[in-house]
Amino acid sequence: MKNIESVMAPKSIAVVGATNRPGSVGLAVFKNLLSAGFDGVLYPVNPKAKSVQSVKAYPSLKDIPDEIDLAVIIVPSQVVSNVMEQAGQKNIKGAIVITAGFKETGPKGAELEKQIKDIADKYNICMVGPNCLGIINNDEDVRMNASFATKMPKHGNIAFISQSGALCTAVLDYAQGRDVGFSKFISFGNKADVNEVDLLRYLKDDPQTDVILMYLEDITDGRAFLETAREITWQSHKPMLAIKSGRSAEGARAAASHTGSLAGSDSAYDAIFYQSGIMRVEGVDELFDYAIAFARQPIPKGKRVAIVTNAGGPGIMATDAAIRHGMEIANLSDQTKEELKKDLPPTASIANPVDVIGDATHQRYEAAMRHVLADENVDSAIIILSPQAMTDVLETAQIVPNVVKGIDKPVVCSFMGIVDISEGVKFLERHGIPNYAFPQAAVRAMAKMSYYSNLLGLKKRQVKQMPAVADAANEIINKKLEGVDSYYMSEHQANEILRCYGFPLLESVLLKDVSEIDSMVDEQIFPSAMKICSQDIIHKFDAGGVRLKIKTKEQAKAAYQEIITNAKAFNSSAHIEGVLIEPMAKKGVEVILGAARDPKFGPICMFGLGGTFVEAIKDVTFRIAPMWEISAEIMIKTIKAYTILKGVRGAPPCDIDSIKDCILRLSQMMTAHPEIAEMDINPLIVYPEGQGCIVADSRILLKRMLKS
Repeated sequence: MKNIESVMAPKSIAVVGATNRPGSVGLAVFKNLLSAGFDGVLYPVNPKAKSVQSVKAYPSLKDIPDEIDLAVIIVPSQVVSNVMEQAGQKNIKGAIVITAGFKETGPKGAELEKQIKDIADKYNICMVGPNCLGIINNDEDVRMNASFATKMPKHGNIAFISQSGALCTAVLDYAQGRDVGFSKFISFGNKADVNEVDLLRYLKDDPQTDVILMYLEDITDGRAFLETAREITWQSHKPMLAIKSGRSAEGARAAASHTGSLAGSDSAYDAIFYQSGIMRVEGVDELFDYAIAFARQPIPKGKRVAIVTNAGGPGIMATDAAIRHGMEIANLSDQTKEELKKDLPPTASIANPVDVIGDATHQRYEAAMRHVLADENVDSAIIILSPQAMTDVLETAQIVPNVVKGIDKPVVCSFMGIVDISEGVKFLERHGIPNYAFPQAAVRAMAKMSYYSNLLGLKKRQVKQMPAVADAANEIINKKLEGVDSYYMSEHQANEILRCYGFPLLESVLLKDVSEIDSMVDEQIFPSAMKICSQDIIHKFDAGGVRLKIKTKEQAKAAYQEIITNAKAFNSSAHIEGVLIEPMAKKGVEVILGAARDPKFGPICMFGLGGTFVEAIKDVTFRIAPMWEISAEIMIKTIKAYTILKGVRGAPPCDIDSIKDCILRLSQMMTAHPEIAEMDINPLIVYPEGQGCIVADSRILLKRMLKS
């Protein structure tokens, strides 16, 4: 195993490409290492210089007489492999390749990158990069700024990792403006060797890091990422926030299922973030709005928030935002209200939000804060201040840290504006109280903390195995794939697989000729549905291949002829197995279950509102399989149509437990059979609570030798 400590906390560093040339990356990196106060030995390497920044230089790595832990490489891309070879021969165990010009430039650069990766593997060198800004470790015992950033950030408890070096420089500047410090700041570029999973494993156990921020463009190993992130969330209890760029449109493909059409690459990332506890954000400002709250305040015990304000309008804005973001406005106890009455003027509002009125002094704010934070019905508080002529902004800011001291409840402020409240805001931030320019941002940050608190309390975090006959399903799959690379299973065939996994199915008969209706169809099947069965006709309705509410054998015969005629007109070369006849399913709520196989993350399951318009409505959600039992429950609650499932306008609630059961069976099936590339159950008809559900239609696409 490669030693990541060699790049994160080395005792000696050689900077290959260090130079005195103004404006060069080599000079910037070496000066940063010097000015940061690196607690180790530095060796500039430059064959043309006797010294760099008054430090003796060496012509090459092999000329350095001492042991080296880390080589920081800033030489032309064509030379990097030679330097890496020297590093290996000198038994250097860490390398940061800042140089660009590798796979990001095309095939030739990709070949150069492969060469340095092969050398790193050959000598067991832990390599970060290439094409990166470098690494900053703010640990007081290390003080390493092995980057060409323009400044050393202040010390803090937030770690930031990024694939983009250019973004890193902007983030550092932005963070300085918001008085944010870092424990680690890591740009890992093309991640030819060290990737995001390696860095998360390191940060999981880093005592300096309490919050982890990420900018990701892709994920190398989805399964390892998921497992590592889950450990960070539910074992180490470190909040993780991520920006994931590249929300691309669904990939163009001839999908054999609704799921295959809907499951774009971004769906997989959303799923993996949901399931690992990572909170996805849209931009840098949002990233730091949340990070500051997590880094400086305790996690709330629940979602009941109290609001203290000196202005009614902002208080209402905060209330609306709180409800919109899933929080609850705390119901203050009678005792708290009595205490508030004693300390606030008669014109004040003692309900929540607590309005201390526009002429409030810091004493009035202090009394209101103490009373609401002491209330057992309150999990968190948001303090809003609108600067008015009589408002003592700094004095009010000064009382906040004193009030919250010793109280294990998060408090954030919204001292509104920029100029008039600047002195007070600086005081708040110096004393660990996050401030937001307007109430909505403060509410969003608190809501994100409440969401994380709920995550930590999730139960049923285990994969539930349902009774199944995997061997029987494998036998069916292998038979269908004999001599072919892919095979589309019609509903009749797909149901054979679903039956192995205990899905609730309708009893059906496959009619291969109209003459079979008299002998094979029992009168009990009516009223019935009849459907074309053909691996060449995926969407049966589009082909006129469905007839419903068939009541007699004579109607069945006529429907059979119509379906066959329509199918041949739709696709004259289609191989037709026959026509499936089954009882009409009772009316219920139609949902869809589906799955596809992402090339990077493996099986991904879908749930949502079903029917013929599923691709237009797109009320669906995704999870990576195998999934926890709680994941299935959350999938169901996530879709907009959940209100329908709970029962609306006099309709009874649906049998949600039966939906969850089917989702977990689907997860198990997709995990056990990598040959299943795509599949749909659409619709799954759900009945009132206690009455179960039924598979009304299904299809499966098989592909040979697919791995999860």
